Amino acid sequence: DIVLEVAKQVKEAGAVMLRGGAYKPRTSPYAFQGLGYEGILDMVRAKEKTGLPIVSELMSADKINEFVENVDLIQIGARNMQNFDLLKAVGRVNKPILLKRGMSATIEDWIMSAEYIMASGNPNVIMCERGIRTFENTQEIQWIWRSFQLSKKERIYQLLLILLTQRETIN
Repeated sequence: DIVLEVAKQVKEAGAVMLRGGAYKPRTSPYAFQGLGYEGILDMVRAKEKTGLPIVSELMSADKINEFVENVDLIQIGARNMQNFDLLKAVGRVNKPILLKRGMSATIEDWIMSAEYIMASGNPNVIMCERGIRTFENTQEIQWIWRSFQLSKKERIYQLLLILLTQRETIN
């Protein structure tokens, strides 16, 4: 099982969580879109063998029970950062939520998305800065280094903010 082998390797390398995309949002309808529930079960089997908690992206509220039962940290991806029905739904669960900043989202948009989750009852939100898309063609994603400084002036101070490293694409 490839997921178990990867989990063992990342644990040996010092990882403390296993992040896997069982459901993959893709721009192209022809691209691989994940293994679905079978992918979740693969990660559960890897967790049983390695003890690594599972992080995976929830894309729709109809899968929420599957995630509550099997996933330790529910990720809301950049594309769903403003899916307000989904944000309210994860606000009603007792699991921590990893909220990635959308590619074109302002800091206010991002904070308000976290507020949707918290206003629905879940205070356990981790903010993930992933960078934004610009018209610069030497890098796909541009970092907003000031987002942390700006966010300290807002209500985000009560949340955990992490920076997600991305592979840089240089032409």
